[in-house]
Amino acid sequence: MSSLVWISGASAGIGAALAASVPYDDVRVIDLSRRGGGPAEHFKADLSDPADWARVEQHFREELTGYDGERVVFIHNAGTITPIGPADGVPGDEYTRAVLLNSAAPQVLGRAFLRAIADLTCERHLVMLSSGAAKTAYAGWSSYNAGKAAVEHWVRTVGAEQEERTGGRCRVIAVAPGVVDTAMQSEIRATDERDFPTVGRFHQLKETGALSTPAEAAAGIWSVLNRDLRNGSCVDLRDL
Repeated sequence: MSSLVWISGASAGIGAALAASVPYDDVRVIDLSRRGGGPAEHFKADLSDPADWARVEQHFREELTGYDGERVVFIHNAGTITPIGPADGVPGDEYTRAVLLNSAAPQVLGRAFLRAIADLTCERHLVMLSSGAAKTAYAGWSSYNAGKAAVEHWVRTVGAEQEERTGGRCRVIAVAPGVVDTAMQSEIRATDERDFPTVGRFHQLKETGALSTPAEAAAGIWSVLNRDLRNGSCVDLRDL
């Protein structure tokens, strides 16, 4: 096995498209998700549950102990837009789950991956999926907006750490794929304007054919790994 790739949320959407289009030969692909059922081997984990973060960390350690392949990649794709609505008007349990999944899980799992690869000498990449929502404050998306902003600043910080402390032992980057025609987009368009005042823009994007496909997004994300980007870069596929 020359490459080992983890993709969180690879059971559907962009994650499944990433798993189906890994551009390496002799590769093992592992999906970290609750449901599984996509094109990759499945490690069952609820990434909104801190207890499962510990299980994923142990899984990383076990799989990478003695690893002698050419490349290790972790693409953290899992996230949720639910619940959509004003922060003071959505269910507390759903909101807590979204904050854990969107904000905390990327940092905790990213740290766990970096710890697990610390002694390896092969090619290593940690890729966090971001969004234009990291920079644009969409009313009704507070947990999602804040989560993506946290991901980008974590990447900037940890990318700098990797460069300064280890000479770039692992390249850490964030990639925003643009607006992609996934189940999340369907959920957004089904939202009442009272909960998401900008919903009309997303109807227009669908009607005008402005959405990219998951396969297009996946191809763009994989291509970023071949670009000469500095550690800690946060890029948008629409700007490349």
